[in-house]
Amino acid sequence: MATDLFMRDLGLLVRSRHPIIFIRSHEHERLHHLLMYLADSLNMPFYVWTRSKGLKHHFELAVAKVEQRGHKAPMTVLESPNRATMPPLAALEDVENEARRSLYFFQSLGTELSEPMVASKLRDAARQFLKHEGGIVISGTVPEHLPDALHGLSTILEMPLPSLREYRSLAETLFRDLSQRMPLDFRLSRDEFTQLSRNLQGLSLLEAEKILTKAIIQDQQLGPEDIIEVRKAKKHLIEQEGLLEFYASEHKLDEIAGLQGLKTWLSKRRAIVQRPDEARAFGLEFPKGILLLGVQGSGKSLCAKAVASDWQLPLVKLDPSSLFNKYIGESERNFRRATELAEKLSPIVLWIDEIEKAFAAGSEDGGVSQRILGVFLAWLQERKGDVFVVATANDVSKLAPELLRKGRFDELFFVDLPGHETRKAILALHLRKRKRQPQRFDLDSLAKLSEGFSGAELEQAIVSGLYTAFAEGEELSTELLEAEIRQTVPLSVTMAEKLQALRDWARGRAVEAN
Repeated sequence: MATDLFMRDLGLLVRSRHPIIFIRSHEHERLHHLLMYLADSLNMPFYVWTRSKGLKHHFELAVAKVEQRGHKAPMTVLESPNRATMPPLAALEDVENEARRSLYFFQSLGTELSEPMVASKLRDAARQFLKHEGGIVISGTVPEHLPDALHGLSTILEMPLPSLREYRSLAETLFRDLSQRMPLDFRLSRDEFTQLSRNLQGLSLLEAEKILTKAIIQDQQLGPEDIIEVRKAKKHLIEQEGLLEFYASEHKLDEIAGLQGLKTWLSKRRAIVQRPDEARAFGLEFPKGILLLGVQGSGKSLCAKAVASDWQLPLVKLDPSSLFNKYIGESERNFRRATELAEKLSPIVLWIDEIEKAFAAGSEDGGVSQRILGVFLAWLQERKGDVFVVATANDVSKLAPELLRKGRFDELFFVDLPGHETRKAILALHLRKRKRQPQRFDLDSLAKLSEGFSGAELEQAIVSGLYTAFAEGEELSTELLEAEIRQTVPLSVTMAEKLQALRDWARGRAVEAN
């Protein structure tokens, strides 16, 4: 488990005399409990500093251990605030003077290190831990450039997201505690409980506790509808950050005509998403994603939305162009923040539309596109959360070759123009959508006449026919649709050379989606 590995590495650093350990995390409460557990296991005094309480020592109240979000820790209490050590300089002075084997936890001290005196005092306080076990752990934002005074003394760790086990334990403990105060009903099956726990991923344990408490109390039960409440909370998180766009996944895969090869591939992986623990025990990991290459209007974007709905996962869209910034380094930073947020929201489907526009090969933008491409490729290779990427592209000539290398995506699909039978199915689908009975139309004739049309062009022919019929006071008919189709020049004609080049490239390189 990621949290167990993190604790092992943290304990090793403390025992091997690494004086200052920065931990990138704003989950101060969770880290607090993990450090309490570590200090207790090492039989080491534990001190905590906050701006509001100063530097305080934790005293053990009981020998008995309590299960605390996946780890056992002694029950502890804080004395009244130590006002003399509220200023960071005073607190670090105390640490320096104490000079003993201890573990110190300074919450959000990183923001104070721009002050040279604070950085120097931190260095002086930390030097003692070069001689004996212990150290100073600092949570929150890690300065982008550490002060020179701290070089050689500092180690930076990334605290992992809470594990699925921790979310399960939180939900079980919370339900049990609330059950002692009021009558509650537990209406989740085993798979639904796993689904609820997985949808909590990305939230801090404190956020998850608040959401679950509200969901349980408002109807005095924990049921399938609470999964929806968790997803709403994630949507709110996305909207606050402004880096990703939340989409309601209203379409189903069976509502998309054709693309049988792609549908079969996706259906085989649905069980992995819905039963992740069993899948991992079987030797399977969460799928990475797919790149859909094809002509405009062939249903690639619709597939992204349908996958999320079919797999019952949230769908978020990443628009790389919206992350570009005129300041050097800011675009890459925005992109990292967006991918980190995607991991925190996992499991999700991450949709990147027309990916070639963001990472165009040979783009003349001072190298920003190439730098962001490097960040994206590294993330694709090393991502930690269960994020299924659905990327779409219309122009393969603009795609960076690095994106097409094996291993970036699970599969590369080529979405060609629909065949005769698929065109009939698309026409029927859009007629039903507009409250018309497909059997009243000569779909075979319309499909023959519309050879070379994309799904979007077929839909537009029906919409145009409806406008004409309404204006002339008639009902939509096969004849009106035939007239609209004859008046339309499809992309397969206006861009015939590009389409043929795309087909030639995809042959032998991509799997047929149709």
